[in-house]
Amino acid sequence: MQNPDFDRELTRLLNFSVPLLGVDSLFRHLQDYTLLDVRTREEYEISHIPGSEFLGYPEADSEVMTKLPKDQPLVLYCSVGYRSERMAERLRKQGFTKVYNLYGSIFEWANRGYPLENAQGVRTDSLHTYNRQWSRWVENPRVVRVW
Repeated sequence: MQNPDFDRELTRLLNFSVPLLGVDSLFRHLQDYTLLDVRTREEYEISHIPGSEFLGYPEADSEVMTKLPKDQPLVLYCSVGYRSERMAERLRKQGFTKVYNLYGSIFEWANRGYPLENAQGVRTDSLHTYNRQWSRWVENPRVVRVW
């Protein structure tokens, strides 16, 4: 985590009830995981981590859920990790055994300069930051904040 204030905010927000995966580790081993975006459809369409599937929140897309094997390694993310942690808890209760929460989620991914793509699969620098208050945690000057 590059920003100690963001790290403190995450420590305050999260329950640490599911295993965490760091963005650098995910980037190096992307092919080993199925990525699930648990933000709103609008957030996902503006940008998401390449290769991720839209799952949604608070309701999960049942079509996505039925096709996933229970032992498939899953990495869930949202803006900062709060919604993805809640959804990861639900998936674990449903019998999914390899569920991880991306620490810092898409905000930290963008802060590190890792790629984002839009709904058309085209690389973009835009990122839905939920609202103005939460956008302060996106510090990469290349990222265009949208809310």
